[in-house]
Amino acid sequence: MATFKYSARDSSGRVVAGAIEAETEVMVIGKLQEMGFYVTSLEKEAAKVDLRRGLQRLRRVGLRELTVFARQFATMVNAGLTMVRTLSILEQQTESAKLRQLVGEVRKDVEEGMTLSDAFGKHPETFSALLINMVRAGEVGGVLDDVLNRIAVFFEKDLSLRQKVRAAVTYPAAIFIFAIGVIMFLVFFILPQFIGFFEGLDLVLPLPTRVLITFTRVVTGYWYIIFGLMGLMLYALRMYVRTPSGRLGFDKFKLRVPIFGPLMRKVTISRFTRTLGTLITSGVPIMQALEVVAKAVENKVVAGAIENVRSSIREGESIALPMQASGLFPPMVVQMTSVGEETGTLDSMLTKVADFYDAEVETTLAQLTSIIEPLLIVFLGFVVGFIVLSFYMPLYQIITGVK
Repeated sequence: MATFKYSARDSSGRVVAGAIEAETEVMVIGKLQEMGFYVTSLEKEAAKVDLRRGLQRLRRVGLRELTVFARQFATMVNAGLTMVRTLSILEQQTESAKLRQLVGEVRKDVEEGMTLSDAFGKHPETFSALLINMVRAGEVGGVLDDVLNRIAVFFEKDLSLRQKVRAAVTYPAAIFIFAIGVIMFLVFFILPQFIGFFEGLDLVLPLPTRVLITFTRVVTGYWYIIFGLMGLMLYALRMYVRTPSGRLGFDKFKLRVPIFGPLMRKVTISRFTRTLGTLITSGVPIMQALEVVAKAVENKVVAGAIENVRSSIREGESIALPMQASGLFPPMVVQMTSVGEETGTLDSMLTKVADFYDAEVETTLAQLTSIIEPLLIVFLGFVVGFIVLSFYMPLYQIITGVK
């Protein structure tokens, strides 16, 4: 979209000037003629670098902001406000500058006659395929207000699940970072002051002291090489994970790693069942719903299993059989899905499974936190105790020799 400066005359012959945004000069002339103007001059403005707008485009809209937006949207539409009026209010009161800009663009598109789903579809980086497909199904079925409420509930539950996982990880991570900070402080600022003193003693240093001195010298003398290699390894791992085979291998590792693997599997199953159940309830066709879910689970291994389910359905089979064959879904999930297919209540069964696994995730997080926290504290105590012991063993030898 470019900006054009124009000069024109109105029906009375009066000269008017201004600026207007359009993609081409032909569109500008057409708009001005519709306004009753006769164009006398037209000039395209040079593109300006708007740093603020550029930063807004780079900034992503978070799940919390989308959750608040979805709930406010559903509340106002259910209260009887028109779509354009609702979008206008949301444009004014949304805190996120990026989301405010997108809502304004959606409002303009809706005012020009575009459907809400198509207007959302112009911004796939912010509005997910799940939201767009649910809105489209609501528009076709004439139940957009109900669908918007389901979208709000889905986002709220998804946000709640993510916040529980983040909260459970925050405290152990803080303890681990504190432990590393204490060790680095001792290694770089305290231990080097004692190395010369210990080596000047006329005695054989104990093994723990010699190990500590060697470790301190290596870290303080070659820290740039150590940190450089660590950074290079992390960069190489990041590049590998971005490849299709690397992403698949990393996702397999996340599901199989001890302790955290079962947790990741439960989170993935919860997201899969809740997303699929919400889409089916909203009237999205099963094949299209599975395609959306495959992108929403954020795990290539599970996404591959969902694609196998789609292929089986295309060939006339049920959902439960390929789910069982994949080995990724527990028997309870497969059985509930099978019962839902047979009774025609697949959406409600999937929602019940999602609620069950949300509770399972919460219980697993509590158990992991109760295990990891004391382990980290023991680790920190062991490291500090080893350093203190390495300090005092030579001093004890000196005191014993003096006596």
